Amino acid sequence: MANSQAMTSSFKSEVMLGAHQLGAVTIVSRTSLTTPTKDVVKAALYLVSATTGASNTVYTATGEVSGTNYSAGGVTVTNATDPSTSGTTGIWTPSASIVYTTVTLSTAFDCVMLYNSTQSNRSISTHTFGSQTVTAGTFTITMPTNDSTNALIRIA
Repeated sequence: MANSQAMTSSFKSEVMLGAHQLGAVTIVSRTSLTTPTKDVVKAALYLVSATTGASNTVYTATGEVSGTNYSAGGVTVTNATDPSTSGTTGIWTPSASIVYTTVTLSTAFDCVMLYNSTQSNRSISTHTFGSQTVTAGTFTITMPTNDSTNALIRIA
């Protein structure tokens, strides 16, 4: 089985439970959430031979890449853009490209998992791309436009 692109199934229900705080909105109806801060989102890369996808509930090191200057768990995602709506679609895209600097990842990889490291490493989504290797270089995942047809996370 291969990696697959998906918003993870667990994330869909956890959003409705309020388990993820991707923006800095203030919820005044709950005293414990009157001044929430954004959760930290991370991005981990996975080998072509891994099987990450919709069924992942949390970050896993199984099938994750390893190499020079790559730390298990990946990198922190820049999140300066709060979730919003575009028409009738809820949208969220990280505010900057995801960058792995001066890495050597000699085994082929084709997937990135976004996960919430603040909330027990709960998975958010997996995104696939063409098979890659990197030798002493920078690997960059460029973020799409944050709108209803292109945002990285879309709930219609």
